[in-house]
Amino acid sequence: MARRVLVLSYYFPPSGGPGVQRVLKFVKYLPSFDWTPVVVSVEEGAYPARDASLGADIPGDTPVHRTSSWDPYHLYARLTGRSDEEAVVQGSLEGREQTWKERIARWVRANIVLPDARVGWVPFAIGQGRRLLAQQSVDAILTTGPPHSTHLAGAALQWMTGTPWMADFRDPWTDINYYQELPHTAAARRVDAALERMVLRRADAVATVSPSWQALLRAKMGTEPRTPIHVIQNGFDTEDVGPADVAVNDEVFTITHVGSLYASRNPTALWRAVQRLREAGDVPDLRIRLVGMVDSNVEDALHDQGLADITELVSYVPHPEAVEHMQHAGLLLLSIESFPADTGMLTGKIYEYLATGRPIVGVGPADGDAARLLEQTDGGRLYGRQDVQGLAGYIRSQYEAWANGEPESGATPDALQPYRRKAETGALAEVLNGLGR
Repeated sequence: MARRVLVLSYYFPPSGGPGVQRVLKFVKYLPSFDWTPVVVSVEEGAYPARDASLGADIPGDTPVHRTSSWDPYHLYARLTGRSDEEAVVQGSLEGREQTWKERIARWVRANIVLPDARVGWVPFAIGQGRRLLAQQSVDAILTTGPPHSTHLAGAALQWMTGTPWMADFRDPWTDINYYQELPHTAAARRVDAALERMVLRRADAVATVSPSWQALLRAKMGTEPRTPIHVIQNGFDTEDVGPADVAVNDEVFTITHVGSLYASRNPTALWRAVQRLREAGDVPDLRIRLVGMVDSNVEDALHDQGLADITELVSYVPHPEAVEHMQHAGLLLLSIESFPADTGMLTGKIYEYLATGRPIVGVGPADGDAARLLEQTDGGRLYGRQDVQGLAGYIRSQYEAWANGEPESGATPDALQPYRRKAETGALAEVLNGLGR
């Protein structure tokens, strides 16, 4: 008989953006491995984006229980005079100007609303989870973060009921990419670190997305870690994305970025490389397409390099349309921001990029897990953040192949077999199988 897993996730359709993809695909494919998911999520969440099309991936017989939440973003919106949508901040704030009201709100977020601004959902998630655990037999609990406050609900339910609990870290907690930007006091940092250690030590199993972050989390658990930490990478769904059925655009060679391009992710070396190639007349038909949120600092950098005239900005689009932009690209751009734990950054986007069969040019830690993944799959190259020469050479070679009518390809389907969402969900199911009751 299929076993049940109670899945607690703040981000779930109609939430859009990268935060929802991992848990959504787990829910989609867990029934294939004899696990029936029962989902608890928020009714009206503070989402950075919405994408109703993602709801099609939820199996029709999967129960989804939605709860209320106390959401400080509504208060923040009233304080700053913004709409609820504008008030939802995700990722880095580097390079953004802030009013005094915004600085106060950010201090409150960093020091009062711990561990994150979605902690107001925790009591509601605990209450709903407790009712469901009392009503039916549940074999395991799965929480996913960020927001890492969700893990507090998992810890409480495990303590109340004895149900085995697995905590999934899509990103680090106190090492997340924007953590150093938050104006924490020393006391707040100690509280946050204590909560993180509690989750890591109490969970019956922990998962994260990369080997580097596995080592990072293991080091936080002390010399005799009790909790096993598993690497379950992000991946791609063959029903969503695969090699393009159409040829690469033969009119222009497009470098395409899909997703949020924060100031902290601004690949200035790549812009300089393109500007150098244009000055030399090497890439007359090259264009840049940025799909999704683009920080004004990125736009300014493009303007400073004289690239504004060849750049197209496309606002957030539904996931199927985003995939089409990837498939038509001559070269896909991956940019990883600089932060202490950046070597472990393996976003969901890199796998979808790989699945299109288009080559990838990356900017980030040249010794990180993303660079190794591109090398192992023959999916492209990742260069250091100051390597203008290396980037220019790679872009030139890709452009010349395209101009000669023989555009380079990226990763092959065979190389990507282990990174299919269904395969990664199978790895999750194996961990759940080992929890027992």
